[in-house]
Amino acid sequence: MSRLETERLILRPPETGDAEAIAKGLGDYQVAKNLAAIPHPFSLNDAEAFVAAAAEERAKGEGYSFAVVLKETGQLIGGCALHLRDGRYKLNFWLARPFWGQGYASEAAKKLVGFAFHALKADTVWASWFDDNPASGRILSTLGFKRLYAVPRENLARGTMVLCHRTALAREDFGRKRPPARPQQRPVETAIA
Repeated sequence: MSRLETERLILRPPETGDAEAIAKGLGDYQVAKNLAAIPHPFSLNDAEAFVAAAAEERAKGEGYSFAVVLKETGQLIGGCALHLRDGRYKLNFWLARPFWGQGYASEAAKKLVGFAFHALKADTVWASWFDDNPASGRILSTLGFKRLYAVPRENLARGTMVLCHRTALAREDFGRKRPPARPQQRPVETAIA
């Protein structure tokens, strides 16, 4: 499936014409610092390579990257992806800063996790979030992701190691009703990945 829809969003494969909007969104340090593998600065050339890599991954069946686009205007506001790693899908998502706090990330992530479980027949989806980005942790927690452990992880934009929380969601737990939750704030045990 190449296109997914929610109430307010269209999720579609990124296209060459998206490179400028992707460069602008991921070029914002406040966005890039929340993503492990995005360098800063992030140029138009980086965005073009990003789009090409997404197409290559999709063709090989190793990943499904989507541009997150507003239905109403057609504006690209972010991206989300599932990457196959060691037989399991890893969820990633980002939004350009002007679109934070409006529920778009939750809406896109929920749709993509549903795609992983229903279309790709995944048993588990995992995701991670940096300790100083609790908003992403809340999105994952609300979707039902459970904390596994925390580990220092390299962050390219920051050029340093940052404490990263790893989480996972099993297919049978997806869509269960639960109250909105905060990421667990208990003592952190560390592990080496």
